[in-house]
Amino acid sequence: MFATAAKLSSAQPAFSELHKKYVMNLYRRFLRDSLNWHIRRDAWRLDAIRIRTEFEQHRHVRNPRELANILNQAEARLESRQHPDPYKPPTYVGGTKWERNLPPRLFTDEQKTESLKDQNV
Repeated sequence: MFATAAKLSSAQPAFSELHKKYVMNLYRRFLRDSLNWHIRRDAWRLDAIRIRTEFEQHRHVRNPRELANILNQAEARLESRQHPDPYKPPTYVGGTKWERNLPPRLFTDEQKTESLKDQNV
């Protein structure tokens, strides 16, 4: 009796954790791309709900071939609707305030002595 229960509990899940992470990453990429197309959050929220329902429609697909086809179509759709000028937060690399927030440049000892020699000349 216990051996049967152990076999049932040790059954492999239908899809691996790596697969779940991939689908979650794909969902997040859809949401980020949607944010690039909408200025107002209330308009974006409607699009986010639509994206969620599309992902939920295929939640119970267990056939690996069918699922691979669905994921390939989703990747192609995401690629085709990429925003030409994605939003970059101002303080991130490439943002409008990035250069103003650069950390001070650190010199090595050799560079310090060379700069001091240049100043004395």
